[in-house]
Amino acid sequence: MIAKLAGIIDSIGDGTVVVDVGGVGYLVFCASRTLARLPRPGGSATLLIETHVREDHIHLYGFADDAERAWFRLLTTVQGVGAKIGLAILSALGPDDLVRAIAAQDKASVARANGVGAKLAGRIVSELKDKVPGFDVSAGPGIAAGAPNGVGAASDAVSALVNLGYRRLDAFGAVAGAQKSLGADAAVADLIRAGLKELGTGGRP
Repeated sequence: MIAKLAGIIDSIGDGTVVVDVGGVGYLVFCASRTLARLPRPGGSATLLIETHVREDHIHLYGFADDAERAWFRLLTTVQGVGAKIGLAILSALGPDDLVRAIAAQDKASVARANGVGAKLAGRIVSELKDKVPGFDVSAGPGIAAGAPNGVGAASDAVSALVNLGYRRLDAFGAVAGAQKSLGADAAVADLIRAGLKELGTGGRP
């Protein structure tokens, strides 16, 4: 199994890159976010690889870091999420965004990915919600564990910001930052005010 490729970028296509390793060109499928981080052809790069072996093909999927590859592996455990859909989701949402979206049960953000409908997005956020705390959540364990369950000040603050017209993912991230600054015992009103500042309004609820 190939776990990593380090070589020269030969060419970059639509969802693929060819990496030249010692004169051998490896075709690697990547999310658009990963491709955007690669150098121009002729530059050197390293990709972490997930190898899928099937009866009729061997496909290589490349990732910029461990977090991205871990999310790919996790996403593809959900029924209906194959490698193509997994890469589409990682093209629409980075690892940190995925943590927040799933912790917040924000299926609308997941459904932004090509090929992901509302039903599949709902299945993804539902099946993976208990696995989110296992990742490095920049929002912190308090909000990651509390908000999705609809319990506590953080969840109430998120709901308030959503009612003010903010996207749930943005509201969740803002309250996460507020809670990180103010502490796990912060009151709802304080979290809302700080969340609005995180969102750049500087206003009051």
